[in-house]
Amino acid sequence: MRTLVKKFGGTSVGTTERIRSVAEQLKAAHEAGDRIVVVVSAMSGETNRLVALAREMQPAVVDVRELDVLLATGEQVTIALLAMALKELGVDARSYTGAQVRILTDTSHSKARILDIDTEGLRANLDAGRIAVVAGFQGIDEDGDITTLGRGGSDTSAVALAAALGADECQIYTDVDGVYTTDPRVEPRARRLERITFEEMLEMASLGSKVLQIRAVEFAGKYNVPLRVLSSFTPGPGTLITYDDEDDTMEQALVSGIAFNRDEAQITVTGVPDRPGTAYAILGPISDLNIEVDMIVQNIGADETTDFTFTVHRDEYHRVLDFLESRRDELGAATVAGDDRIVKLSIVGVGMRSHAGIASRMFRALSDDGINLRLITTSEIKISVVIDEKFLELGVRALHEEFGLEGESREEG
Repeated sequence: MRTLVKKFGGTSVGTTERIRSVAEQLKAAHEAGDRIVVVVSAMSGETNRLVALAREMQPAVVDVRELDVLLATGEQVTIALLAMALKELGVDARSYTGAQVRILTDTSHSKARILDIDTEGLRANLDAGRIAVVAGFQGIDEDGDITTLGRGGSDTSAVALAAALGADECQIYTDVDGVYTTDPRVEPRARRLERITFEEMLEMASLGSKVLQIRAVEFAGKYNVPLRVLSSFTPGPGTLITYDDEDDTMEQALVSGIAFNRDEAQITVTGVPDRPGTAYAILGPISDLNIEVDMIVQNIGADETTDFTFTVHRDEYHRVLDFLESRRDELGAATVAGDDRIVKLSIVGVGMRSHAGIASRMFRALSDDGINLRLITTSEIKISVVIDEKFLELGVRALHEEFGLEGESREEG
């Protein structure tokens, strides 16, 4: 008998009809003998509606404590409706808010971190043959205040509950049927992966793949909770995310997937004096503005100057460009320039650890299609390049073909 935590996102529970469909799926799993805790998000669009209401009341600065109280109601609606739907089908079910479960968090409203989960009540439900329906995205702090977990919070709730319960799997139901080698909208030949490692999924998520939130994958990897991504609408095995270092088929996969991020912008500061502290003089004040810098490349010239290039989120592009231009004389720079029509394109695979020549194959494939590389960074299991935005689809397809990602799916061992 398996213990499963099943999480359904906002699209999956976006209407009462979809909630009934989820209830049917849960009934089938329950009758097959699975012990089930289900975690749900607010109905699609509900959180945005609640945020808009809050901004009507406080246009300037919204009180984060009261905002958490408001936003937590979105999931409360869904858990009640789903529990009703299950009972209508003759399945014993009971709904619980994060506070009722006692998902204990710190006091950081709107971005709280989970500290502990009291599983006694949930285990009692499972032992009684009951489905526990838990509100995702929320918890309670030591003062009894409602807290929310921020972006990807429902995924994180599900993984944390699975870890606390020692569940056999945490199943994340979305509007896609698994993790693909790349975005099928860009490369129609993209295929669903049967399995991927936590490391690879973390890299894919951080590099632009939006199937899972990074925080949930990190949590699952830390506590070794097997994750499975499934479709709420199409039956299938989905994609299993787990540790699987001893699987021979994993070692043979040089590249598992291709990720890309359109939200990048590049900034270059040229002619800066080459002396200790230059990097900090440029990036320190940017960090103080709470702006995250991604790729960084420094080129030393022959005239005791250096050119410094880095990327930021596209939304911050003009802010950073104007800020550095205002400090150009202070930095001793010749020019400050940038481009917000770039993308970051990456290949990811644990097989890179034990195979040489992956980078050269990537660069050759892109070069053969006339794609110029502006920046390059590497790690143990990924290689990222910055290219002109207009070449994104061409680059994805070239790499997909180069590394044979349209071939046979990996089979589970």
